[in-house]
Amino acid sequence: MNDQQLSLYQLQQQVKGSLDDTFSMPVWVKAEISEMTVNRSGHCYLDLIETESGTDTVIARCRATIWSYTFRMLKPYFETTSGQTFTEGLKVLLQAKVEYHEVFGFSLNIRDIDPVYTLGDLARQRREIIRKLQEDGVFEMNKELELPLVTQRIAIISSPTAAGLQDFLDQLHNNPHQFVFYTKLFPAVMQGTEAPRSIMNALDLIFEYEDMFDAVVIIRGGGAQIDLACFDQYELAFNVAQFPLPVITGIGHDKDDTVIDMVAHTRMKTPTAVAEFLISGALQFSQQLNELESHFIELVNEQLEENKNRLNDAADLLSHLVNEMIVAQQNRLKIAQIQLANRTEAFLKRQQSELKQLTMGAKNKTNRFVTRQNHLLDQSGNKLNFVFREQMLKSKNQLSQFQYLIKIRSTETIRAEKKNLSSIQEKLRLVDPQNILKRGYSLTMLNGKIVKSVRQIKEGDLLETRLGDGTAESTVDKIKH
Repeated sequence: MNDQQLSLYQLQQQVKGSLDDTFSMPVWVKAEISEMTVNRSGHCYLDLIETESGTDTVIARCRATIWSYTFRMLKPYFETTSGQTFTEGLKVLLQAKVEYHEVFGFSLNIRDIDPVYTLGDLARQRREIIRKLQEDGVFEMNKELELPLVTQRIAIISSPTAAGLQDFLDQLHNNPHQFVFYTKLFPAVMQGTEAPRSIMNALDLIFEYEDMFDAVVIIRGGGAQIDLACFDQYELAFNVAQFPLPVITGIGHDKDDTVIDMVAHTRMKTPTAVAEFLISGALQFSQQLNELESHFIELVNEQLEENKNRLNDAADLLSHLVNEMIVAQQNRLKIAQIQLANRTEAFLKRQQSELKQLTMGAKNKTNRFVTRQNHLLDQSGNKLNFVFREQMLKSKNQLSQFQYLIKIRSTETIRAEKKNLSSIQEKLRLVDPQNILKRGYSLTMLNGKIVKSVRQIKEGDLLETRLGDGTAESTVDKIKH
C-alpha cells in the first residue's frame, strides 16, 4: 500500500496542475451539443457529448461554458456563417480552454467556434438523408403523383401567424381571373426542433380527409435561413415523399433546396409563388377550355354550314322529286278520272237496266197483290154483309121483344099509378077543409092567419069565421081563458 496520502483538495490541485501543464493553450474539440441553456446573465451552458460511430451510445461527456461576452459575439457569427441556428443537436468544432476546478470539476471554457466544420457536417448529413431516401425508393414517389388539371381544393400546412400564409391566401382568393379555390389550414410549427413532428401530425390529419383535397401546400413566410434546418429531417422528408397527395412547397428559401423541397411534387420559392403556380394552372386550364370552346364552335359552324349545304341540296332534290311525283300523280289522276267516268256511265246503265227490271217486276207484283187484295176485300165484304144482316135481324127481334115488354109493363104501371092516384084523391077529399067545414066545423082567422089560441087575440080584434057555406065577421068583446 502506498504510504502517500493526499487530501481531496490536494488531489484536485494536482489534477488541475497536470491539466494546466498539459493544456496550457486552448485546444480545438469536436463534439455534439446535447443540451444548451442560456441564463439571464447571457452565459451559455452546454452539455457536450460524443457518440459511438454507427450507434447513439455516448462514449464521452463534459460540461462547457461560453461566457456572455463571448457568446454575444460567437452566436451571430456562427449562425450567419453556417446558416444554422446554434442549438442542440449540432455537431460543432469548438476552441476551448481546458479548466479544472477543485469543487466543480472538469469543464471547457469555449473561446471560439468554427462554423465551417458544422456546415460540412450538415452537408454530410443532408447527403446521407438524400441517399437513404433514394435507397428506400421513396425519393421520387410524390413527384410521380399526377397533379389535377385544376388544383382547387388545397390543404395548407403553415403557422397561423405566418405573414406568408396571409400573402398566399390574398394572392389565391383575390386572383384577377376570379378562379375559386377552397383552402383549409392545418396549423403547424414551421421552425425549430418541434417543426418536423408538428408538420407530420398535420400530414396525418390531412390523410384522414384525403378525398377532400387535390394537393397539400407547405408554406412558410420569411425568416432566416438558419430556421430551415428542420426541413432537412429524414423522417419528415420520408412522410412528404410517400404522402398520397401532391405536395407543393413554398418555404421562403430561394437559395438552396431543403430535403422536403427535393422530395415534394413541386418546389416553389415563396408562398406567393405557390399561389401564382396554382392560379397559372387554373388559367392554363381555362385557356385550354377557351381554345377548346373556340375550336368546338368552329367545328360546329363548319358542320352546320356543311349540313346546311347538304340540306339545300337535299331540298332541291326533294323539290324536283316532288314535282315529278306531282306530275305523275296528276297523270294518274286524269287516267283515273277517265276510267271512273267510263265505269260510272257503265254502272249507271247497269243500274238503270236493273231498275227498269225491278220496276216491271214490282208493277207485276203490285198488280197481283192488288187483285188478290181486292178479291180478299170482296170476300170480306160479303162476309161482313151477311153478318150485318144477321145482326140486324137479331137486333130487330130483340127490339120487338123490348117494345112488347115495355108496352105491358107501361100498362101495368099506369094502372097501378091510377089506382094509387084514386086512393090519394080520396084521402085528399076526406081532408079537404071545405068538406070539413061542411061537416059543421069552422075556421077562425085574424088578419088572414088561422087563430089557434085565445092568446093570439085581444079585445077589439076583427075576426073572420069561415063556415061550410060562407064567411062571418065579428068583433071580440071579451076573452075568457
